[in-house]
Amino acid sequence: MPRTPHTSKRSHVRNPRVGIPAALGAALAVVGGVLIWSPAGQAGAAPTPRAEAGFTAVAAGDIAERCTKSSSSCEHPKTAALVGQINPSFVLTMGDNQYDDARLADFKKYYDTTWGAFKAKTHPSPGNHETYDPDGALAGYKSYFGDVAYPDGEPYYSYEQGNWHFIALDSNSFDDDAQLDWLKADLAANTKTCVAAYWHHPLFSSGEHGNDPVSRPVWKLLYDAKAELVLNGHDHHYERFAPQDPDGNADDNGIVELLGGMGGANPYKIEEVQPNSEKRITDTFGVAKLNFTDTGFSWNLVGTDGSTEDTSPTYSCH
Repeated sequence: MPRTPHTSKRSHVRNPRVGIPAALGAALAVVGGVLIWSPAGQAGAAPTPRAEAGFTAVAAGDIAERCTKSSSSCEHPKTAALVGQINPSFVLTMGDNQYDDARLADFKKYYDTTWGAFKAKTHPSPGNHETYDPDGALAGYKSYFGDVAYPDGEPYYSYEQGNWHFIALDSNSFDDDAQLDWLKADLAANTKTCVAAYWHHPLFSSGEHGNDPVSRPVWKLLYDAKAELVLNGHDHHYERFAPQDPDGNADDNGIVELLGGMGGANPYKIEEVQPNSEKRITDTFGVAKLNFTDTGFSWNLVGTDGSTEDTSPTYSCH
């Protein structure tokens, strides 16, 4: 039966859905289709609409099978073509960038010929297939992506764009206290309003791999830091979840999860629909076109035929 939503454990000054400041005594008006605000006592003054900065990113996981565009069944050339058409500010990947063992030679032969066109603006994260390299776990991944994947000598890092703080993590080693300690310090030092994090193994999934509890400690840290968005791969389908807490309780002030394992690998089936799962699509390849503003976010799932397969709600930052 449906899970009963729990009362939020946190209090914010913004409505989590529409993001209107809850300042007492303020006046709201719509001018030219733009929502504007003026302080108490100044409602009669001519208000000035505030422009909101925005940017676009593209996200996907589970990307480069060992095939090329000469094969009509090869999908990663098609998803790469979408990235080129969208021309995002940057690209982020949620692991299993290269199959099957993620050797450097395979990165060069397959991934590099398609998604490699965007290597200069890609912020990757590793998946389990990157650990299968006979030359050592993540050896080919590290050699191919270089310092961008290891800016501080570890396969986890953070960066910023606009009012957003982005965190790339290595879920192959979530049992490593050093990574968790780094994440705690990174979140404590963050000065941006909005936070998104991404890695390979999802805490919540309705697919063949299902829920992976290895991610729960990371979710708890992100939840306590009022993070907005988590992106994952691993299961080869698309799925979005309503905001929830690390225990899977519906929470309007919780974290939104986007599972985007549709970058090019063989699709998986939906096995057991999880609570708070709002949309599931399999047998579709594409990318998530992420739309960020200084105060919120939304996304579209774009299929390889150029069609919009799903549109998320618009969320506001906590």
